[in-house]
Amino acid sequence: MNTLLTILLGIIGGPELIIVAIIILVLFGGRKIPELMRGLGKGVKEFKDASNDGTDSTETFDKEQEDSEDSVKGKSDKNKKS
Repeated sequence: MNTLLTILLGIIGGPELIIVAIIILVLFGGRKIPELMRGLGKGVKEFKDASNDGTDSTETFDKEQEDSEDSVKGKSDKNKKS
């Protein structure tokens, strides 16, 4: 696996990256590239926010579950006193 990775990284060098950059510049033009990068940045930011919301919602779920268990325990204690 490591040899394959080394071979692939060895194939793509500086001159190849420059050629790819020139092709992208010709295809999209100088004005369109910043818009594409902005859109890419927004997409990455939304992805990160969504992944963080997943962990936050788990914490919120656990808190709500504890609150509901406490309220159920509280109601059963009131019923025993009556």
